[in-house]
Amino acid sequence: MTSSNTTTTISDDEQQPIPLRMLNEYAYCPRLFHLMHVEGRWEDNHYTRDGKHVHRRVDQLDHVLPDAEDATADDAGVARKDMQDDGDEPPEIVRSIPLTSQTLGITAKLDLVSLADQEAVPVETKRGRVPDNPQRSWEPERVQLMAQGLLLREQGYHCDHGFLYFAASRTRVHIAFTEALEHRTLELLDQAHRATQSTTLPLPLENSPKCHGCSLSGICLPDETLTSAALDRPLVIADADVDTDVDDADAPGESTIRRLYPARDEAQPLYVQKQGAFIGKTSQSLVVRKEKQKLNTVKLKDLNQVVICGNIGISAQAIHTLCEAGIPIVHLSMGHWFYGITHGINLRNAFDRAAQFQAAQNEILKLQFARYLVISKAINQRTMLRRNASNVSTLDRTLTDMQELIDRLPHVTDIPGMLGHEGMIAAHYFRHFDKMLKPQDFDATWDFSGRNRRPPKDPVNALLSFGYAFLTKEFTVALLAEGLDPWWGLYHKPRHGRPALALDLMEPFRPVVVDSAVITAINTGMTRGSHFTRSKSGCVLKPDGRKNFIRAYENRLSQLVTHPLFGYRCSWRSMIKLQARLFSRWLRKDIPHLPEVITR
Repeated sequence: MTSSNTTTTISDDEQQPIPLRMLNEYAYCPRLFHLMHVEGRWEDNHYTRDGKHVHRRVDQLDHVLPDAEDATADDAGVARKDMQDDGDEPPEIVRSIPLTSQTLGITAKLDLVSLADQEAVPVETKRGRVPDNPQRSWEPERVQLMAQGLLLREQGYHCDHGFLYFAASRTRVHIAFTEALEHRTLELLDQAHRATQSTTLPLPLENSPKCHGCSLSGICLPDETLTSAALDRPLVIADADVDTDVDDADAPGESTIRRLYPARDEAQPLYVQKQGAFIGKTSQSLVVRKEKQKLNTVKLKDLNQVVICGNIGISAQAIHTLCEAGIPIVHLSMGHWFYGITHGINLRNAFDRAAQFQAAQNEILKLQFARYLVISKAINQRTMLRRNASNVSTLDRTLTDMQELIDRLPHVTDIPGMLGHEGMIAAHYFRHFDKMLKPQDFDATWDFSGRNRRPPKDPVNALLSFGYAFLTKEFTVALLAEGLDPWWGLYHKPRHGRPALALDLMEPFRPVVVDSAVITAINTGMTRGSHFTRSKSGCVLKPDGRKNFIRAYENRLSQLVTHPLFGYRCSWRSMIKLQARLFSRWLRKDIPHLPEVITR
């Protein structure tokens, strides 16, 4: 692994205090700390949502910690609780106390502090149950509590112990602030401050049980990173089904690699195509209306993107809410040309983008990336023909010619040569594309002699162009989520208004996602000849045809397949996000090779 012992640092004249929670995260996993605190990555799961619910009372209002010499005085707005010590007088209880120490370099909001005379006892709330170990707690929790004690000591209080309150067990665990715990806390705090200056992502934990409950495990990708890093070269273990006549969702998938993210994204895109419609916001939902008629209501938690097709309005409040929630708004023309994306500022790191621009100047890396793209796409095109063409025996010569061109690709030494070989393989593929079509309405509608576009001249090409525009949108969204620039490519030449990097990464996915969806839509009758308007200038889909094809396209993205390298099951949409994430790790040299998405 190329980055195991290399750390790049950046100078900072003044040490910025780190949130105390981040010290907990560093003690738990340095890679998690880097993703959260250095790169600003975050993703909720049911554990983190439950934790926010447990802390809801603490987070409502900040209180002021009394001076140590006045600690026995009453304070208006300070709550009291039955938390009796040995004395007759109950201690004062203050909640949600913000404290910062420039000496220690930490800032914190303490859940609860019990004050009696000049003694302070911090109480930290945890959502789970008391751990079944001798200390009845974990080190990150003890370190976090010890750091609270150090903050309270700076305020003049005597503080020699604290409590961890486990909400699920309704139990307090006594934690003594020993010299050993204090030393360990200061040691981890120093390491955490040094880690904030690093641009190198730390190694993942290996087969750690900590990964199972971590909300960032799908971003961290510990098993995928270690597996990819162990390869001397790209390895293909393909088992993803591309047969459009067979649903592979129930096919078995054996894997020793843990899939630590959902197989399918529960949230789905919202497509708004009704011309003249308007998208507004109410509470935590979007409402689509046209004039006074309500067309749809969708909760924000069920959305991963909003796709606006043509003359659709959207309120400023809805835009602000979607940006804050990290849900992109995709803008398409009425004819579904991809115009752009509105999205919030959800990532604060620029390391991935800097690595992208450096790679774009490296001819060796660009050629390596281009070879990966063209080989993957060509193999997938050949597989599509071999598996789905009727009377495949008549294609023996074509399949042989395609394989011979594929075999030459590792020896091509420049990008123009790659483009030329890609074009020759595509010509073979599209020359026989019609052999995969078995339409229910047999007429000249589905005559197809080759690829054409801008505008497409026939229904098949109209569907292909429509699908490729949507796939471009999908990869643009995935790349923006990783903090990359979708418009600056390594294989496709950057050009104003063209998302070149999205076009790069989508190449291997064109046959297995879009072409497959087109074949399914035609062969099952989801799209028919009546769904198109044709003229000498071109061919376009009617509204009903667009709606039906979007359903076929979304069904394909939701279909489960076996990942060709990692061996676990996930949807094509999840695989797109995964590939964009792994691409960013390849740029940063976290992994030596970008895993191929090849089917067989």
